Amino acid sequence: MQLPGAGVMGPPRDHDEAIAVLRRAVELGINHIDTAQFYGPDVANELIREALHPYAAGLVLVSKVGARRDAEGGWLPAQQPGHLKDQVAENLRTLGIDRLPVVNLRVMPREEIGDADYCPLEDQLAAMHELVSDGLLEAFGVSNVSTEQARTALAAGAVCVQNAYNLLHRDDEATLQLCAERGAAYVPFFPLGSAFPGMPKVTESTAVQQVAERLGATAAQVGLAWLLHHSDNILLIPGTSSVAHLEENTAAAAIALSDSDIAELESAA
Repeated sequence: MQLPGAGVMGPPRDHDEAIAVLRRAVELGINHIDTAQFYGPDVANELIREALHPYAAGLVLVSKVGARRDAEGGWLPAQQPGHLKDQVAENLRTLGIDRLPVVNLRVMPREEIGDADYCPLEDQLAAMHELVSDGLLEAFGVSNVSTEQARTALAAGAVCVQNAYNLLHRDDEATLQLCAERGAAYVPFFPLGSAFPGMPKVTESTAVQQVAERLGATAAQVGLAWLLHHSDNILLIPGTSSVAHLEENTAAAAIALSDSDIAELESAA
């Protein structure tokens, strides 16, 4: 999501750096890349194809459907079964593949999109099942869902849930634990917080900064390390458009947090 231009629209600020980020990620052993056709639109997928196609065996490209963009960069609903199938086709085209490992269904609340664009979750899940049966997807997940919606999706065969979650924003703990119980992956977006109002930045937490200083790490690395320690089913997708930042993020996997570190961090939440 960080690779296209400002507002997740248009070409990247630095095309060569974007390509270098993708290639370096694979060199570092990362085998899970989160994308969407509506990042750009098309831009993120086309960069991935340029940098990495033909894709290495075991590289899991995970895309999203359920939304579209207008000319001003607005995020609009595209939740009807026909929309979902068209979006999968667009992802396959821009990525240059015949089958996607996983696609997340981005769910939009009825009160947010209105009755005219609303489609029941069960109908959307049925469309995702059909795409799997047709061989266009290996599996599907869901994103931006409540715990009850996650429960419905997991019962229907979803393999992952992608929701906002981090050390200082743990409102979705019940969904994370539900996924752990069901053997499904939990993929937190905004793993270090967000610039959006109402979600604090993990790196600005005094406790996080203190633990980072003690460990000789950055605050961002500690925030990511806490997520990795918190639950075995968490998969991280911290976005970046910088090779240096990518390498910093990846190094978080080597940070060992003690019980006292974890207790100190969780007291901040």
